[in-house]
Order: sequence, then C-alpha cells, then structure tokens
Amino acid sequence: MKINPKAKLWLVISVATILLLVGLTITMDNRRTNLWLSEFPSQTIYQFPPNFLWGAASAAQHVETQQNTDWTAFELDAVENGRSGTGELPGVALSGHIKDIDKYSAVVRTKKTNYDEMFDVDLSLAKAMGHNAYRFSISWARLFPHQDMLSPDPAGVDYYRNILASLKKHKITPIVSLFHFSTPEWFWFEKNGKRGWERDDAIELFSKFVSSVVENYGTEISHWCTLNEPMTYIFNGYMQGIFPPLEQRSINEIGPVVESLLRAHGAAYKIIKSHDELHNTKHSVGIAKHTRAFEPLRNWNLMDRLAAKQVENAFIWDFLDALQTGVLTISNTNYKVEIPEVINTQDYIGINYYGRYFVKTRFSDLANPEILFNDPTNADQMISDLGWSIYPHGFYQVLTDTHQRYDKPIYILESGMADSEMNDLRRQAFLVSHLVELWNAIEFGGADIRGYIHWSLTDNFEWAEGFSARFGLIKIDYENNFRREPRVSAGVYSKIIEENAVSSELFEKYAKKKWKRFCYVKVESQTLEDSRIGITTKN
Repeated sequence: MKINPKAKLWLVISVATILLLVGLTITMDNRRTNLWLSEFPSQTIYQFPPNFLWGAASAAQHVETQQNTDWTAFELDAVENGRSGTGELPGVALSGHIKDIDKYSAVVRTKKTNYDEMFDVDLSLAKAMGHNAYRFSISWARLFPHQDMLSPDPAGVDYYRNILASLKKHKITPIVSLFHFSTPEWFWFEKNGKRGWERDDAIELFSKFVSSVVENYGTEISHWCTLNEPMTYIFNGYMQGIFPPLEQRSINEIGPVVESLLRAHGAAYKIIKSHDELHNTKHSVGIAKHTRAFEPLRNWNLMDRLAAKQVENAFIWDFLDALQTGVLTISNTNYKVEIPEVINTQDYIGINYYGRYFVKTRFSDLANPEILFNDPTNADQMISDLGWSIYPHGFYQVLTDTHQRYDKPIYILESGMADSEMNDLRRQAFLVSHLVELWNAIEFGGADIRGYIHWSLTDNFEWAEGFSARFGLIKIDYENNFRREPRVSAGVYSKIIEENAVSSELFEKYAKKKWKRFCYVKVESQTLEDSRIGITTKN
C-alpha cells in the first residue's frame, strides 16, 4: 500500500511534535504531587539557627489611616458607586470592586485598624509573643501627600520616627518596605501622556521619596525591602484590573511596567548603599517575591504540565533573574531589554509563600491557561477562607529552588493564611507544617534562611477582599472599637519562637496528621487553651 506524500509528511510532523513534547516535559514541565510534607525522616526537634528573625508583618494601606493614595481613591470610589460585590468563588475578585466595603462604617474604612493610635499596642503584643522582628511599609503618600513637594511632610516624618522608637523600645528589628502596592494619587496624574510607573519621571520621583526615607531613618534600619511582590502588583493591576490602575492588558503589554519597577529597585538599592558608605553602616537590601507552587491540574495532560512551568517562570523567576543578570526577559513574549544597572542589586531573596495554584489548559486557547486556587475535585485538600490550597511541601520546593538558582540568603517576608476562627486550627497547622518545611530546606536543601515573618500581625484591609479576609495572629474587632485579641495560633507561634524550634510534640499534633476535617468545615471553639499570651486590649 502506498502512502500519500502529504499524509506521510503529516505523520512525520505529528510524530516529531509528540517526541518534542515528551522531551520538553522531561526537563521543562512541572509535576503534581500528593504530598503534604516532604518525605524526610521525622526529627526529635526542629532547631532553627541562632539569631533567627521571628516576627509578623503589616503594610501602610492595610492598617494606617487612609492617606492620599491611588488605593484610597479607589476605596472611596468603590463605596460611592456601590461596587462592593465579589466573584462567585471565594477569593475571586471582580474588577473595580472591593468586597463588602460598604458593610463597614466610615470610621473603620478611614482608620483601617486604628493603627495610627494603637501601633504601640500592637508592637507590645508582638513583644509579648516573643517576636524579634517586624515588617512594615512607609507610605510614600504620607511623606509626600502633594506633588512638587521639595521635602517630606514633617508630620509624616515624625509618624514613622515614633514607630521606629516603639520598635526600639520593644527590642524588635524593623524590616522596612518602600513600595507595597499603594502610591500617591498625584503619581497617576498624566504627564506627557503617561501615568504612574510609566511616567518619564517615575524613577526620579521614587528616588526622591527613597532618599528622604534613608536620610531620616537610615541609621535605625538595617533590613530593607524595596518592592513588594512586583509581579502580583502587575498581574492584579495591569492584567486583571482588580488593583489600581485597574487596567486589563495582555502579557505582551506589561513589559514597560516591569522594566520601570526593576529600575526603581535599582535606584533605591544604590541610594541605600550610598548611605552605607557615608555612615559606615551595613544595610541588607532585597525585594519580596510572591511565590506559589504551580502544578498541573491534570498530571496526564502534557500541556497542563508545560503551562505550569511557563506560568511559574513568568510569575516568579523572570523578575529575580533580571536582578541577577541585568536582562529582563518575559516568558511567553518577545519582550527583552537590558538593564545593566540592576545587576546584583539584591543582598538577599525575599520570599512570600501562600500555597499551591493549579494550571489547566484548554486546547482551544493554549496561550491563556486557567489558574485555579484549588482543585475542585479534591475534597481532602486544606483550603483557606479565600479558597487557596494549602501546600507545605511546595514551600520546601520554592525555598530550595531559590537557593539553587541564586545562592543568596533568604528571608521569608510573608507566609500565612486567611482563617477567621479564634481557635484557628488551620492556621496552627499551617504555621507548624510550613516551619518544618523551612527547617527541611535548611537541613536537607542547604538553603541559608535567616528569618520567618508571618502575614500578618493583625487582621487588616486585604486589598480587593476588603476587611473580609482575616490573616491576623491577632483579631481586630471592628465593631468594638478596634479591640485586639490574640488567636490561638499566636500562642503556638510564640512557643516556637521561645524555643527557637518546632518540638516533636507540635510536629505530631499539627504537621504530621492529615487535616481533612479542616478542609471545608470551620471549627468552632470558645476555649483558647493553647494560647500562651492571654493579652487583650481595649482602646
């Protein structure tokens, strides 16, 4: 039987394509696992290195009284125009909306957590829990509320000076972020047809802010985070339209913003290092990178596996690679630009980790895979109140991958979960299991990890999720004058900090077991027998 030449050519191409895909998946794909913890021998005790930093985090727009920011303008507009809806699934925001923002009083919306009046209370609670580090951000808009200001607002300067004084009193090390999503509203006034980070003077304006911060507080701060989660900011603000500037661009159109943020980091790094030379100080400078474990929804699907790797590259590694090489290459696009001034401008790698995303491709639209917060077919997974799939083993993978790629010190600058219960059993399990995996990354993966900063110290305003998502070790009672009350997890974390270790008792109780009963069912309990703090405050 003779084979038609065209059919023969098609057969050859098909076989070659299949072989190519199989070859690619061997080295360029991600695989899904059924692991909860990494498969290492259990230990008698998981002892952390000496001088390890333990703490929790906040950020200005989350907790401070509203400033003249792009986010404040968005919040006010959402209330005024009744845009308080949300998606059908937990954690899925609607463009231009803030969940349930109109269900909270104007006082709460304005004051957020009343942090301006109660930051010393929060820091005294952190001290009582044994924390020795605290991450917070300095609001650009609080220092420069109006454009064309030649020097920062004195009241704004004093505000952060008082916070630093409180930290010093409580012997807590500050870790300061310079850009944590919000910027001055005037930064978005159009100039020469451009706004925000795409303005021709964006780096100059940001540099003026950074210089003011360093001039005023440089001798009191040794740990700096220039940018928080740049790709999260771009994905939510420029692609999904759920953060300001509420745009919906394709991945091919985000390059200039990524480039500008890289240049902003580079400029900030040089300003901080110049202060080091002038004052004979030593500052550690890096960024905070949002990471996830990206795995295929279907292991049998080669395209899911390939897409998971490509999404991981674009979301996690492209930005960090650019800081290492000075060349920005955005995966799945033709965008490539040289930025030599950012080469080796990170003294450490800051990792934020929250869990696992699942990637699902559609043959009809392979260029736009679907990203799922959890596996809708798996009733055994632990999920947060936002529907995020909790996955401690992925934490180990991210940490060891980061170590192997960059061989730099690592700080965990955010890690936590939304769990509103007072006896927050899921958060307790999250803490213990993830800290065991962090120890595994040090012991078995060789990673140089120097601190763990939990997100967050208190409940707060969680961007498009408003006040509904509760990440705090400390509950904020918004209906009772911002009353603070530590959850049980605060006590579990305190015990770990006190011992600088996870004991075998905690490991057996929280990390080793299967947590199916906490997947979807909220556990109600009025007893806080595990709490080691017992501190509540009233304003």
